[in-house]
Amino acid sequence: MPHTRDFGSIRSTADFARYVGLARTTVSRVLNGHPGVKRSTIERVQRALEQTGFTPNAFAVGLRGKGAAVAGICMENLLTPPMVAKLALLQKRLRARGFTCLIEVLAAGESRKVVQHFQAMQASAVIFIGHFVPAEIAQRVAELRRRKIAHVLIDQANIAGANSVSFDRAGAMHLVMNHLLDLGHRSFGLLGMDHPEQQTRDRLRGITEALTARGLDPAAHTRSLDHLEPRDNDFTFGRALARAFARLEKPPTALVGVNDEVAIGAMLALEEMGMKVPDAISVTGFNNQDICQMTSPNVTSVDQQVEATIEIALDLLEEQLEQISDQPVVRMIRPTMIARQSSGPVPRRAT
Repeated sequence: MPHTRDFGSIRSTADFARYVGLARTTVSRVLNGHPGVKRSTIERVQRALEQTGFTPNAFAVGLRGKGAAVAGICMENLLTPPMVAKLALLQKRLRARGFTCLIEVLAAGESRKVVQHFQAMQASAVIFIGHFVPAEIAQRVAELRRRKIAHVLIDQANIAGANSVSFDRAGAMHLVMNHLLDLGHRSFGLLGMDHPEQQTRDRLRGITEALTARGLDPAAHTRSLDHLEPRDNDFTFGRALARAFARLEKPPTALVGVNDEVAIGAMLALEEMGMKVPDAISVTGFNNQDICQMTSPNVTSVDQQVEATIEIALDLLEEQLEQISDQPVVRMIRPTMIARQSSGPVPRRAT
């Protein structure tokens, strides 16, 4: 640790981290009480706090002259478990840092009014979770940058000037398809993939790219029957689609669900029809919810890495609250697939 006594120059967490000789993110985790930090690192930071007299404020809000620590959170919707999980964890971690959260669920065209409300409440940061109209959110990002207000987009990338943390859904479907292809599958029923939202298009792109990389024509090796059934409830939707696929003269050997609910609904229907999973047909989900381990068989699924996503988003906010950068920061979360009992080798009937 440096022996300088010029402690007056330590005005931010970044300054303090340089003094201690640690990464700013490591110091932040100690200051915010995160688990998993080495005891020796915690003691090192604590000694430096005592020596320098440095007192960190919630995300350095005081250094920005903002007064009360307020964060505005804009949600696309609260209809899916992953969205709820991200919001709950984000609010918990912000509260631990001394923030009060203002939460709004937006409809198209409402973002300007909501962000103006956040500004009136002296919000130090604005977080967007989900996918919004790109042109509209790009305008909000530009306004926040002009006003030097920290921001981050969670789940939505490719917005001009935006700091973003998004999950690689296309890469996730590469993992799922390669897993099934390695098991010998060449015929795939897609459940819930025929939808215009960006998250679904990203999944479909990953499927297409994975098949193409193996020299397979996506149009010849995949089929969707989404148009046959209304999607009012995902469990019911998956159940109905699985029945429709099972009635085909030559059913696919694997069903790829857009989420865990659709996949589990499909598994229930197949069981009712006497088609054992995965012996007769394999099924995969997406989101790796707890329910995936409560079914028999357990569901092969993709984990969205919610905790990693929120931690990186908070790191981006902290950096901005100390100093707004002219260059946007873009982070992509790497996917993880959890292979379980619902996916197995291609059945003999298809070989």
